[in-house]
Amino acid sequence: MVITGTDFRTNQSHYIGAAYRGEDVVVKARAGSFRVVPVRNNATPKRNRDIKAELQGAFRQVKEHIDGKGQLTTAEELLDELRRINN
Repeated sequence: MVITGTDFRTNQSHYIGAAYRGEDVVVKARAGSFRVVPVRNNATPKRNRDIKAELQGAFRQVKEHIDGKGQLTTAEELLDELRRINN
């Protein structure tokens, strides 16, 4: 269902309940259209990642491995980490 921002504000609990039940709820406003989607598993907004710091850490791990000072992460361990981050 597509509703106006005014209608959403007036009947917020109705539309949140509809979204929770799996119905598509789209709010059209001057700023654009927005989908109302429930967040499951008490998820919190994801933090902004510091890609530069993550890459620096990865390069440091490779250098340590080359110098014989550390073990690199296996592909399976990396996949497990990605699954954990995305859940």
